Amino acid sequence: MELSRHPLVQKLLSLSLPPTDYVVAGSGPLLAHGLRDRIGDLDVVARGAAWKTVTGLGDPVVAPSGHGLMVVLFGGDIEVFDRWLPGAPEPDVLIENAEWVCGIPFCPLAQILVWKERSLRPKDQTDAQLIMDYLRRS
Repeated sequence: MELSRHPLVQKLLSLSLPPTDYVVAGSGPLLAHGLRDRIGDLDVVARGAAWKTVTGLGDPVVAPSGHGLMVVLFGGDIEVFDRWLPGAPEPDVLIENAEWVCGIPFCPLAQILVWKERSLRPKDQTDAQLIMDYLRRS
């Protein structure tokens, strides 16, 4: 399926966030590179005007990591964070280093790999292997 036709991506694009003020993190980059065709949600790190837009659509709550705030949209299909995981670069750095796929900013796979390798969840370990195989091939 073309990335822009994916239901989660369509929901993200419907928000009309300024693309220079957010980046898709989590498993979204695996979707963008065709490594997974199904993901549970899109995790987005936002700043400035993008963060202002989402806080106008929902109330910020403490992120599950306890690090920063998040706004849950579309019943959890889109989760927007004001910062990423503990130990991750600041939002400005993540956003400035985004890799663009179909006009959408994504965290580079090499960065996603670092987070996935740190996680003990089986899903993240599987994702880490997919990314390593992909990066070796490209």
